[in-house]
Amino acid sequence: MTVAPAPITRRRRSFGAWFADTGWRHLVAIVASLFAIFPLLYVFSASLNPRGTLTGSNQLFSAIGIDSYVRILTDPQNPYGLWFLNTLVIALVTGFTTVFIGACAAYAFSRMRFAGRRVGLVTIVVVQMFPQLLAVVAIFLLMTTLGDWFPAIGLNTHTGLILVYLGGALGVNTYLMYGFFNTIPKELDEAARIDGAGHARIFFTIILRLVAPILAVVGLLSFIGTVNEYVVASVILIDPEQQTLVVGLTKLVSNPRYADWSAFSAGAVMAAIPVMILFLFLQKYIVGGLTAGATKG
Repeated sequence: MTVAPAPITRRRRSFGAWFADTGWRHLVAIVASLFAIFPLLYVFSASLNPRGTLTGSNQLFSAIGIDSYVRILTDPQNPYGLWFLNTLVIALVTGFTTVFIGACAAYAFSRMRFAGRRVGLVTIVVVQMFPQLLAVVAIFLLMTTLGDWFPAIGLNTHTGLILVYLGGALGVNTYLMYGFFNTIPKELDEAARIDGAGHARIFFTIILRLVAPILAVVGLLSFIGTVNEYVVASVILIDPEQQTLVVGLTKLVSNPRYADWSAFSAGAVMAAIPVMILFLFLQKYIVGGLTAGATKG
């Protein structure tokens, strides 16, 4: 005759023990989430404010209307649609080209041995210590002189702005990709080389597929950085029809007598849509791309 074991009774932890163990973590997460979400809600509330000022936006969603969206989309003096298209084209071309050139450079530094390789890597890191703001005057003079010889890539051209962005982002993106490329086993290259594959075929058919996470991260960061960049774009793009969203929207609030913050907020909300779509599309690659390259360099 077998005796059934006595049921196990679990003692309920007190609130103080639960809070000391895990509860405070939930509290910190809630506070951090509210701290991050509140500015977004404030801007969205201001975009729905029909009065065009921030005075009535202290109470969230106290007045709701789409007048600001209609005003910014139909104002002939502020071609929002053209600014949006300019920004989208510049950001997409810059992001794609940055990823391609950076991947080629990172593959060369990771897989090849040549004179000046170590000096080149150190130079890339050192150059990134200086902000791009220091070179604005030099960039303006360079683009002005270059426009006299080649107007297509000079001042007030999208091509010239893209070239400036590519030069500024190539260093940090190359170094970021370099760490990720080092995590790919070199035995794959050797096996492909035995089968007769060259560097180009190995790079395009094998390596690029394995480093997709870091390519997605670099492309996303480049896209976001290009959309949000103001200083260089305001210096190079002078014609209102050539300007980007950030430069164009700034004019709405630059007038000290009347700043249309409601239209500015509406434009900012619509400008965030492409970034959100791209972020959600590349979300599965982001975590792996940001962490894998940091373990081996």
